[in-house]
Amino acid sequence: MKVLIADDDPQLVRALRITLAAHGYEVIAAPDGAAAIALAAKQHPDIVMVDLGMPRLDGVQVIQALRGWSTAPIIVVSGRTGSADKVEALDAGADDYVTKPFQIDELLARLRALSRRAGAAPGTPVVSFGDVVVDLSTKTVTRSGERVHLTPTEWRILEFLARNAGALVTRQALLKDIWGTEQVADTGYLRLYMSQLRKKLEADPGHPTHLLTESGMGYRLVTDPPS
Repeated sequence: MKVLIADDDPQLVRALRITLAAHGYEVIAAPDGAAAIALAAKQHPDIVMVDLGMPRLDGVQVIQALRGWSTAPIIVVSGRTGSADKVEALDAGADDYVTKPFQIDELLARLRALSRRAGAAPGTPVVSFGDVVVDLSTKTVTRSGERVHLTPTEWRILEFLARNAGALVTRQALLKDIWGTEQVADTGYLRLYMSQLRKKLEADPGHPTHLLTESGMGYRLVTDPPS
């Protein structure tokens, strides 16, 4: 598994290189945004780790550039903790966001989760709601006949909800499916990802009728809401 680290902190890169190599990852590194894009195009990493504050193109610009041609999972590792920074990174196409300083065990868990690519079983159904069609076998989403781009993590959340359409899906169940453990704290990531999905799939994202929040419990995909 090849990981590209884009960060201008040489000490952090050195520490991550040693730690990730000890866990079986092949690590390549870039000290700035422009170098990260060039290295990604040449090396085709399986996962990309991006800092937001970098010279020669910041992290968001790197994410936007990579999303033009790559579907590799992107995890932001940044000292910026504000919701606006997280939303901007997710809007650009990032799949996860970890704030510095971080626990290495948590980062490794996130990397393992992003590296998983569970294939859908043959003959799995198509789930439709509103003008959206979710094909679970081909892992594609269309809206009014037009293809909708979802990040890998957005897809996993939508897929889990679609496979349990109509049923309440708890936050714990989603955390376990996406990040591999119920012990990962829900620090707002699910809310942010659901917001992104609503922007892409709901007619009125501010007043969703299909991707619903069950206060204090979790989420529910409603295919045929009451009129």
